[in-house]
Amino acid sequence: MGRVFVAGSINMDVVATAERHPKIGETVAGREVLYFPGGKGANQAVSAAKLGAPTTLIGRLGRDSFGQELKTFLAAQGIDVGFLQESADAHTGTAIITLANSDNTIVVIPGANGLLTPTDVSMPPLAPADIAVSQFEIPVTTVAAFFKRARASGATTILNPAPATLFCRELLDLVDVLILNEIELGVLTKTGLSDSDDIARFVDAARSLQAGGKPIICVTLGKRGVLALTDGQPLVIEGRAVRAVDTTGAGDCFVGAVAAQLAAGKSIGDALGYANVAASICVQRMGAAPSVPTATEVETAVVLTKKPNAVRP
Repeated sequence: MGRVFVAGSINMDVVATAERHPKIGETVAGREVLYFPGGKGANQAVSAAKLGAPTTLIGRLGRDSFGQELKTFLAAQGIDVGFLQESADAHTGTAIITLANSDNTIVVIPGANGLLTPTDVSMPPLAPADIAVSQFEIPVTTVAAFFKRARASGATTILNPAPATLFCRELLDLVDVLILNEIELGVLTKTGLSDSDDIARFVDAARSLQAGGKPIICVTLGKRGVLALTDGQPLVIEGRAVRAVDTTGAGDCFVGAVAAQLAAGKSIGDALGYANVAASICVQRMGAAPSVPTATEVETAVVLTKKPNAVRP
């Protein structure tokens, strides 16, 4: 089995819950304020670790109380935190989240995450069976350096281009698996997309990003499931009907689950089906990293899923 190496952000999520989201300039009464470990890098690492993969997280924390609390939490999840560094001149990354009717708005203050350098990601050892995962809550130059090193080592690379940011073809050429939602796909392809659009629109947009059938592109569509474009052919993983409580971190749970399955030698199709189930469990709980299910929970849900969930459109 390979290892999962995640280079990415680590945040403390400060969550305010309310009946509805305020309009611009409006104040609404909230219900409660909650603190959860988060950050896309941390969330994805927690997901991979809880779902059975040996996992290393590469990142930066501030030298503050949030940083200490987050490092303790990550270590308790079985994550290798030996490549986490502290920055004395920046605070730990923080996300301010408003949650209402199961939908969220998020403002991320990068803090120490913005100081993660190409040198930082050059230290961990990577091998051909390993999976290298990253996102855009750290500098894009650092992501590129990490993937160049992974590619030279023969490792498989997974990019989650979130928050949505335009980036160069040279970086995309270093990506083996691109996992994104419809908003991020729309930004990258300069196409107006909605989660209610016909599947064919997503297929066309995804194909415009591929060169020679690469990278594999996976578009997460919430309750509709997942669209994957592999070897030029579309594959739809149908969604699971669940009662969503908090969608924060569901995409990160999905990414970490795919990474864990690929590290275990599973096919991309099997990995996507498994990750779809994991994410459906995640949205039924509060918080980002703490809501990630265990491998046992996912395996039980897979068994209880009676109908096949993969079809060709």
